[in-house]
Amino acid sequence: MTFNKTLRIGAIFSAFLFASVALAASAEKINRESDEALQVFKAQVDGADVFLNQAAGYLVFPRVIKVGIGVGGESGEGVLRVGGSTVAYYRTTSGSIGFQLGAQAKSIVIAFMTPQALESFRKSEGWKVGVDGSVALIDIGAGKTIDSQNVKDPVVGFVFGSKGLMYNLTLEGTKFTKLDKS
Repeated sequence: MTFNKTLRIGAIFSAFLFASVALAASAEKINRESDEALQVFKAQVDGADVFLNQAAGYLVFPRVIKVGIGVGGESGEGVLRVGGSTVAYYRTTSGSIGFQLGAQAKSIVIAFMTPQALESFRKSEGWKVGVDGSVALIDIGAGKTIDSQNVKDPVVGFVFGSKGLMYNLTLEGTKFTKLDKS
């Protein structure tokens, strides 16, 4: 790849990220879309309702958009809920380099199963997966149920879309930054 081509791809990537910041959703819209994503999650995963009630808190990103042309980036806005109520708003971002072309939308739910894991996340300036903590992605096959008995990790994540959970994905390098939506 030539320097000029790399520069153009970098410009496209930057434009995507700046556009996502410029088109930031209102708190009301993020809450509504998060509620809808949780309904899909609960419909697709047996035991999800009980599991989320057992979590100390959880992040919901109803729509994370990934765009890639050699260099990729993804971004989305979501909520942190504790006791079922929204307590803060967050943006998720990540980047990647390698063979990729196209766009994808997905939803993400990340559950903090211990008060310590939730507190560590909330105290961070910008929590990065793999640096500030790890997220165990849960692979739920047909007929399986999730609960705190079969999930022992302090932070667990679920990546899903309109056709169910998506497999072989990673959140490594993903950064979560608190937003001011007050």
